[in-house]
Amino acid sequence: MIESKTPPMHLAWMVWGLGAVFYLIGFFQRVAPAVITTELMNEFEINAAALGNLSAFYFYSYMAMQIPTGILSDTLGPRRLLAAGALLAAVGTLTFAMAPNFAIAGIGRLLIGASVAVAFVGMLKLANNWFPPHYFAMLSGAALFCGIIGAVSAGTPLRLLVDAFGWRQVIFASALVTFLIATAIWIIVRDDPGEKGYASPNRHSNSAKRWDRKEIISGIIHVFRHRNTWLLFMIPGGLCGCVLAFSGLWGVPYFTTHYGLSASTAAALTSLSLVAWAAGGPIFGALSDRIGRRKLPYLIGHVVAILSWFPILFISRLPFGLLIVLLLVGGFFSGCIIISFAFAKESVHPHLAGTISGITNMGVILGATLLQPAIGWVLDRFWTGDTMDGVRIYGIAAYQAGFSLLIGWSMLAFILIFFTRETHCRQLE
Repeated sequence: MIESKTPPMHLAWMVWGLGAVFYLIGFFQRVAPAVITTELMNEFEINAAALGNLSAFYFYSYMAMQIPTGILSDTLGPRRLLAAGALLAAVGTLTFAMAPNFAIAGIGRLLIGASVAVAFVGMLKLANNWFPPHYFAMLSGAALFCGIIGAVSAGTPLRLLVDAFGWRQVIFASALVTFLIATAIWIIVRDDPGEKGYASPNRHSNSAKRWDRKEIISGIIHVFRHRNTWLLFMIPGGLCGCVLAFSGLWGVPYFTTHYGLSASTAAALTSLSLVAWAAGGPIFGALSDRIGRRKLPYLIGHVVAILSWFPILFISRLPFGLLIVLLLVGGFFSGCIIISFAFAKESVHPHLAGTISGITNMGVILGATLLQPAIGWVLDRFWTGDTMDGVRIYGIAAYQAGFSLLIGWSMLAFILIFFTRETHCRQLE
């Protein structure tokens, strides 16, 4: 029998938190290649383009899974989705850790990306079902914060562990942790408070239901009839690309080559933007809720972020203190992309919350998916033949040519925001 009272907050946070831990692991795997670039290039005898693709294998399958993930979240429910995803992520991580060659390593990365793709949408679904509506934007930002903790742990801490134990052993250990998370999710998480005997705090909450094929297709068509869906699919990839393509892969070799930093110091430096990104997400989400506007904070975030990333990417040998400030400011204001999720959810019917979240997250990750290998391809085109310990070294002109892709997308995104329809933080349907 369902009680009239809503679930206690500690229970809601526990349910949501297990999804957050899985998302943290997914982010760890997302940026781990950034601090083991030399090991991977030596181990599998690959160039920058191949390294970019190896890292991006994660993003290829991650992005491809977003629409299916949204549909599955609305039909199967987040509990089964998250538990199965964590189990498959553990298998993929084991595959990557034990890969004898580039092809098997790529398969491992594909499995990891496809499986952790369910984490963010599953978290948003749990947030929608277990918390009052006014928590949603804040929880979207908190989700990003949890992910960035995982990314930061894949910076200097991972580098130190790799130096001590080797990259394969550390990745293998992370697979075992992921198995434990899958088990905990299955035991503790429930799709809706009603399964625990509580009333839902959100009148738009809905438990998983079985849709037939026509309903699924109809739902996707309905979502894409909205202008905001298309725009919010394209917009976040620019700033997300700056953070994940630079801080998540190419920033470490750039700083070691052109600033003369050690790999661990370079990893710590790139982690600054990730930490600031984590802080910016929930703050921008809460600010947007508070002022009842989506477009204005989104525009402001883009302007400041672009002005910060530009000198980082195109001015060589910045003073160290200024570089740190710019990385912090650029990362923080890049957190404005979290507004996309509440913005998109408010633009369609509530029963399609999972579907629209999946589509929006697909757009977010599109930036890193395309830009990581694209930058690697540009680096190889501008390579002058220099190597060190068998690994290619790329000049400043090569990096600046590759980084121009990041700024170009971000500026296009800023323009597209003007064409979105403001929701004023209310459900339009």
